[in-house]
Amino acid sequence: MGKSMKVHLVIVDPQNDFMGNDDGSPYAVDLRGGTSLIATLPVKGAVSDMRRLAELIKRVGPRLDDIHVTLDSHRVIDVAHAGMWVDAVGKPPTPFTLIRHDDIVNGIWQPRNPAYRKRMLDYTKALESGGNYLLIIWPEHCLIGTWGHNIHIDLMETLTRWEKTELANVDYVVKGTNPFTEHYGGLMAEVPDPDDPSTQLNMDFIKILQDADIVAIAGEASSHCVKATVEQVAKNIGDDHLKKIYLLIDCMSPVPATPDTPDFPAIAENFLKEMAAKGMKLVKSTKFLT
Repeated sequence: MGKSMKVHLVIVDPQNDFMGNDDGSPYAVDLRGGTSLIATLPVKGAVSDMRRLAELIKRVGPRLDDIHVTLDSHRVIDVAHAGMWVDAVGKPPTPFTLIRHDDIVNGIWQPRNPAYRKRMLDYTKALESGGNYLLIIWPEHCLIGTWGHNIHIDLMETLTRWEKTELANVDYVVKGTNPFTEHYGGLMAEVPDPDDPSTQLNMDFIKILQDADIVAIAGEASSHCVKATVEQVAKNIGDDHLKKIYLLIDCMSPVPATPDTPDFPAIAENFLKEMAAKGMKLVKSTKFLT
């Protein structure tokens, strides 16, 4: 099917563990036997975001040259999971605990495996000196092979239908498998591991986006993985390409405000303003390609 312009859609981490309902409750699926699968890190409004995104793909699918989907992909023992850490009396941190470089220096938090201490000291120092997010302990999420790692069903069905209709394959981009560095952005980890190419800048992805005429970006969460992905694109794609990027503001939501953590909704709002100032366009999905 001919396309006059190369239109690419980038969907960041549209996975079950991030799915929250509009009332803030986690997305859940009932199974036989009375058990349920429940999102572990729900983003309020994410379910509706994905449904709007699915409707967009149904509407403009024939005009999309390619769809890229990043997949947050973690292990149980991960730098941002409680299983990596203990306090001075051997207790693990609770979700949303911030671990600073000085906390490790002073023995407030330590890796459960003492062999990782120097690596974690170096990591948190690099993280903080780079102006990135502080190390935060998240609930275990997007564990490889689990339901939480899967794409939300409404969007997944739409992506599959698009593949069959357009005789194309969705480009899935896996990130986060290295347990020693956080990997919010789809192009590069927060602190790249020199021995692991999967954590380093993905120039192949950048070149693909440079070749596109229009790039739309959506996903979860606007305060974290969407923000990091878009900022990485902005830093590396070249200023001349920024004006062709569209941020689908009704297909992304921030991590909710949590006590003793940064104001994530405000961070997301400021991020969108900064990207608009760079020349990116903020649009609702119903207005994109109309």
